[in-house]
Amino acid sequence: MAVHAHPDDESSKGAATLAKYSDEGIGVMVVSCTGGERGDVLNPKFAAAVESGAVDMPALRQREMADAASILGISHVWLGFHDSGYHEGEPDTWQLPPDSFGALDPDVEIEALVRVVRRFRPQVMTTYDENGGYPHPDHIRCHVISMAAFDAAADPARYPDAGEPWQVSKIYYNGGFSRTRLTAINEAVKSATGTGPFDEWIARIEESGRPDRSDRITTRVPVGEYLERRDAALRAHATQIDPDAHWFAVPREIEAKVWGTDDYELAESRIPVQLPEDDLFAGLRPSASVGAGSADAGSRSERESA
Repeated sequence: MAVHAHPDDESSKGAATLAKYSDEGIGVMVVSCTGGERGDVLNPKFAAAVESGAVDMPALRQREMADAASILGISHVWLGFHDSGYHEGEPDTWQLPPDSFGALDPDVEIEALVRVVRRFRPQVMTTYDENGGYPHPDHIRCHVISMAAFDAAADPARYPDAGEPWQVSKIYYNGGFSRTRLTAINEAVKSATGTGPFDEWIARIEESGRPDRSDRITTRVPVGEYLERRDAALRAHATQIDPDAHWFAVPREIEAKVWGTDDYELAESRIPVQLPEDDLFAGLRPSASVGAGSADAGSRSERESA
């Protein structure tokens, strides 16, 4: 189960992994916490239609999500909350709409996610780190409720009306496109073509001072053969993705050779693990065994202090 803040997040963060596991016959579900109603239109081809009121944005985002889910071969659930919109500056300066995901009582949202977890009964969950991957209020709240639901779903005393308790075995943070990953791909493309498609993106990351979390990666899932499926799912979110953007300027054979994995950080595990991993289901597959030297992962902070 991959828990995301908005429709399109599932296609830009770990989509190749979703397609890979779906093709292996593993049940895969994406949970979209919000409908992306307040998201900006990032494809200039749609800007005029949106400004004229000719586009029903919530309905269009739903159709885009359905198309992406079909491409990836996954099931999908809307958690049912409203997008908070993007906000600049420090979190304590944000003025969130009162009906939005980031402004509501998180207990209501946790119960809603627990209900989905107990129904789907996943072995593995993925979500964002404590900073949301980047500081968007919905991404940060997604982290909060995902970690809380990971614990609460197994506790029969919590949300007793939300279904039979279920213990998820592992939960991961999406590694995303770290500065290290972007730089490696960018330099390889620049060497081959003379142009660095991510030059501006890398410069913005460096200017923001956002930390590079690549040293926290524990799990690298090989997905080189699924990059085209990822791109197709991303293009399905046509209001959000400009097909002429730098994202699609990278020859996929170069990306697959330089960095053909989706990367994750194991946040917590209820089973013994042996790190590093190349599979989110390591230790869970029937034929898998955990070798000498393995240990209960515990919390991330416990692992880091060990």
